[in-house]
Amino acid sequence: MQGTALRYFLEVVRTGSVSEASSRLNVAASAVSRQIAKLERDLGSRLFERRPRGMVLSEAGRLLATYARRMTLEGERVVGRIRELEGLARGEVRIATTEGFALDMMPEAIVAFRRRYEGIRFDLAVVPFTAVTRLVQNGDVDIGVTFGLAPSPDVKVQRAWPAPILAVMTPDHPLAARESLTLQDLRDHPITLSEANTTLRQLVDMACADEGVALEPVLITNFVSAQRRFVETKGGMLVASPLSMVSGLVSGRLVARPVRSELLHRRRFEIQTMLDRTLPTAAEAFVAFLSEHIDNDLAALSQVLGFLVYLAHTEAEAEI
Repeated sequence: MQGTALRYFLEVVRTGSVSEASSRLNVAASAVSRQIAKLERDLGSRLFERRPRGMVLSEAGRLLATYARRMTLEGERVVGRIRELEGLARGEVRIATTEGFALDMMPEAIVAFRRRYEGIRFDLAVVPFTAVTRLVQNGDVDIGVTFGLAPSPDVKVQRAWPAPILAVMTPDHPLAARESLTLQDLRDHPITLSEANTTLRQLVDMACADEGVALEPVLITNFVSAQRRFVETKGGMLVASPLSMVSGLVSGRLVARPVRSELLHRRRFEIQTMLDRTLPTAAEAFVAFLSEHIDNDLAALSQVLGFLVYLAHTEAEAEI
């Protein structure tokens, strides 16, 4: 099978449309159609089901897509290895993460890494948490940095840390003087929550249902930066992982308190890669570097917030 045909095939898989694929490839739609037809003739099987809303992979198409993705990634890896014979002088690392980690942690880690290896470029995609794992599974990125509740197929978790959900507020908030809080405490004060399609909101809703508490947020948004600004300007509190609030917590602009609910300690923070894939040298090096960077962030948070974060970290880690 020719590389051009597989490249055109994968673009149709990504877009679900011959016309959209041709536009992205900057070739005529007829050229894309011919390559798909040739693949179907060579394989003796239909690769797509044509539907009104687009083209959907057949069973044979799904098998070919898996093969084509891995062939593409292997080709990129070999090219990367050749270019990296001089060490980490050149290379690119493709990462997908959620907004909370794109605000502080990821830019800081990238800057620190490039101080050592200035020839390495980064492509950072900020997407919903569900899309992070999907991009990893499809081989569209080298590394996924996100939260997880359960194992995902075709994904290798390189490192994982407990990610307890804490109440975050300004130091002068009425609840800041307490060592720990209950969901009932949160109900009595203005709070911002994320939208329902996040692991954080799902766990908060489950915990509230379990305890018969109804939180009524004054602000619902899928933008962590808006939530953080809402809290910093004393609009109320939010619930979040301390890893997505590192700069505010370490600087003292914000404080965090644990919430007494077992359900709010179920999440893990994960560095994900595609299962059975050999990473390019630069991506492999960045996984190790990022792991150390997160360890340092957790140590800094433990110093600032005391035994609360450290205890949540070690207790949950024992369950992994």
